[in-house]
Amino acid sequence: MTSDSTPPERARPQGKFMWRMLAAVLGGQALVIFFGALTGRGLNPDQEPVVAGLPVLTPFVLMSALALLAVVAAGLMKRPFGPALGWVVQVLSILSGFWVTMMFPVGVLFALLYGYCQRVGRRVDREQIARALGEQQER
Repeated sequence: MTSDSTPPERARPQGKFMWRMLAAVLGGQALVIFFGALTGRGLNPDQEPVVAGLPVLTPFVLMSALALLAVVAAGLMKRPFGPALGWVVQVLSILSGFWVTMMFPVGVLFALLYGYCQRVGRRVDREQIARALGEQQER
């Protein structure tokens, strides 16, 4: 058999690196947000509702929902709106500092990490695509 009769190599899907990095950041952030919710609940067990008339909406419930949103955003990172949803989580994470003060710097740190991973992930994806195109042209 000649080399011409070998089956062509399957093309590797491109553009995975960025969404994998961002999903990892959001997954870790979900844990930190939930631990922040538990901390806020421990510091103030008799939390007042955030919205008057809705006793269910305590800071613990809202921050737990934000942690769940971070997990959902990590799962949706492949979608076109995934990175934007991640930025919504970043903004809400910073704003959760109104209930648990330490969430201000934690939210800012995760937002910086998310932005850095998005920038580096795009660059790596571009380099991988260029390398794959170069390998295809050499054949």
